[in-house]
Amino acid sequence: MKSARRQAREIALQALYAWQLSGADALAEARSLEGFDRTDARFVEGLLRGVLERAEELRALIAPHSSREFGRLSPVERAILYIGSYELVCHPQTPFKVILNEAVELGKSFGATDGYRFVNGVLERVAAAARPDEVARSKTSA
Repeated sequence: MKSARRQAREIALQALYAWQLSGADALAEARSLEGFDRTDARFVEGLLRGVLERAEELRALIAPHSSREFGRLSPVERAILYIGSYELVCHPQTPFKVILNEAVELGKSFGATDGYRFVNGVLERVAAAARPDEVARSKTSA
């Protein structure tokens, strides 16, 4: 069974997908999705508000770590990168490895065949830039 946080990230991904394609109200979209009532609604809403408020900043954070232009990525990859980058920057209490794992799982469930590999590589580099001490500690303890 998926955790409430995993379900929340899935709802956020779907809402961000709709926002990118049609300019939909991401919060209203999330609330209308099946499963919203069984998830961590505060977490979903926090993710969406954070991504929407910081979209430009997040794109600027992601861009130097991607081999592809942000606008040429699939909407699913962009949404996952938005969510993962936002969590890396704004949720320091969540270990970066958890954030990367969640992003990979979203990629496997919603993305193209190997899209999760690309997302993982980009978010690993974002994590190293955003949380250098935590990433360094993980490498010395491995």
